[in-house]
Amino acid sequence: MAPPQGQMRPGRQLAVLGAIFVVLYLLVFFAGGASGSFKDRLEPRLGLDLIGGTRVTLEATNSVDGKPPTADNLEEARQIIESRVNAFGVAEAEVVTEGNRNIVISLPGENRDLTDVGSAAELRFRKVLKAADGSGAIAAPPAAEPSPSGSPAPSGSAAPTPSGSGAPKATASPSGGQGGMAPASPSATPAPSASASAAPSASASTEPVPASIEEQRKAVEQKVGAPAWQAANGLQGPADLTADPSLADKLKPFGTLSPQEVAVLPAQMQFNVPTIGCAQLDKRPPASISDPKQQVVSCEDGVSKYLLDQAKVLGTDVSDADAVLDQTNAWVVSLDFTGKGQGNWTALTREAFNNEGGACDATALGQDGKCRVAVVLDNEIVSSPEIQGVLTGNSQITGNFTQKDASTLAGQLRYGALPVTFEQQEAQNVTATLGASHLRAGLLAAGIGMLLVIIYAFFYYRLLGSVIFLSLILSALLVFGALVVLGRQIGFTLTLAGIAGMIVSLGVAADSFVIYFERLKDEIREGRSPRSAVPRAWIRARRTIISANAITLLSAVVLYVVSVGTVKGFAFALGLATVLDLVVVFLFRHPIMTMFARTRAFLSPRVSGLGRALPARTQQTQPRNPRAKEA
Repeated sequence: MAPPQGQMRPGRQLAVLGAIFVVLYLLVFFAGGASGSFKDRLEPRLGLDLIGGTRVTLEATNSVDGKPPTADNLEEARQIIESRVNAFGVAEAEVVTEGNRNIVISLPGENRDLTDVGSAAELRFRKVLKAADGSGAIAAPPAAEPSPSGSPAPSGSAAPTPSGSGAPKATASPSGGQGGMAPASPSATPAPSASASAAPSASASTEPVPASIEEQRKAVEQKVGAPAWQAANGLQGPADLTADPSLADKLKPFGTLSPQEVAVLPAQMQFNVPTIGCAQLDKRPPASISDPKQQVVSCEDGVSKYLLDQAKVLGTDVSDADAVLDQTNAWVVSLDFTGKGQGNWTALTREAFNNEGGACDATALGQDGKCRVAVVLDNEIVSSPEIQGVLTGNSQITGNFTQKDASTLAGQLRYGALPVTFEQQEAQNVTATLGASHLRAGLLAAGIGMLLVIIYAFFYYRLLGSVIFLSLILSALLVFGALVVLGRQIGFTLTLAGIAGMIVSLGVAADSFVIYFERLKDEIREGRSPRSAVPRAWIRARRTIISANAITLLSAVVLYVVSVGTVKGFAFALGLATVLDLVVVFLFRHPIMTMFARTRAFLSPRVSGLGRALPARTQQTQPRNPRAKEA
């Protein structure tokens, strides 16, 4: 027989709560990331102040004029680095400035890899004008016929492919015929010797050179000697050491230069001198080739040295970047351009496809005879695809990316380049001795407080005190399970501040009990039976309970949005515990009270905890005529 309309079925709500517990703890014990013994699977992810972690100090390098970065630039860099670190997940990261040039990053967990968060992430798209050998060999053994000195471009395993723009011809790129960028092939076109190379393009040395750079060049000239410097200046292309063995002795001193010294040389000299290899070029200081108006030299895969044109498309032309899986289930970085950026990208691909002005010589062409465009991130070439069509849509950067690599690169591009370049000065693991002692003291204080609350609840509310006790236990189990699961899935880390947020939420939960039980007493005093008073008290108390929790939740959201560091963790824990308390209120407290209202014990003032409410109601319902009592 169906219950009357409006009558609740407490069994259904309790069944829903039970299902939530089953699903939650199945995730705790068997979901992705769960490993080890059952005890290990029940351990939440702890923060830097509880288990220690990694601390990295980044020092801003001097600008061209030798002055330290401005306070505004340092703060902007701190915010960008914090966004990159937070992209790892809700991990209680702390990113703070120290002095007038340092940024300190603290992240929970030992041996965390933070090498990329301080990189400038300056993205440049440049045409490949020439290619040469980047091994830095001093001299090649004599041969009957000289072999080409310039090695062709590496294979297309790291080549980006476009998305959303058609190609005028079929391509062998992984994206099939729908793309217009194809990987270069090693067998495409052999590189001619340097002596037969075309006249060099406009050298970067024709651009204005800062006085500090000019002084450093003079110091390098003195180090290598006048003969070596004059020989390097006289090169019109990559030197063929097999054709002129005496030239190898003259250029040998360039192989002894440090990456810092190589960085101040003109781009044409870096490219033409064969004893300057990729081992030196790849280790140049950050931002060595960041000027978009100058030709630069960079390496790909540490073996091929490229002379690159001015940057026609910059990182600021990219509006968004995401790590996604392509059609071959390989991780790629998808780029969305801005309106202006899309126009720049289309113009660059048109130049490369048509090889306007013959800017790309034979050594730089792909297997189909088209120019390539290098995707340059900071000082390194990520890939250099051949352009096989005028691209009018967005593109992808592909390569041998793992999910982590693609996500890191996408995060760097999404949050923008740093206005200041940094060098890592210190990386260390920190212990949590002090935090562990604070944790023990905090848990002891929380335990004593909870014990006092439970004792008072049983003393004042008696049978109703068991409802308070069971509700707090269920809330604690829900919060604990959620902490474990969130720690694995989104990197949420529990700190002392988070524990404080949960303790505060327990106080809010206890207040909701008082609201409900006192409202129940008022209903009984007004003459209603306990069974009918329970649903009426719930309806009237429900709005107050929801309002109180909504205010707490809103405060937590605002605090989470505007705060940083451990305060953000406090807000997140407070909001999480508040939401789960509402789940317990609706799925346990109300149905269990409905079930208690149907028992005889609930009608006893000594057992129920309703105190004087039941005697008052009994006295009101007694007849006023004494004879009626005697009858």
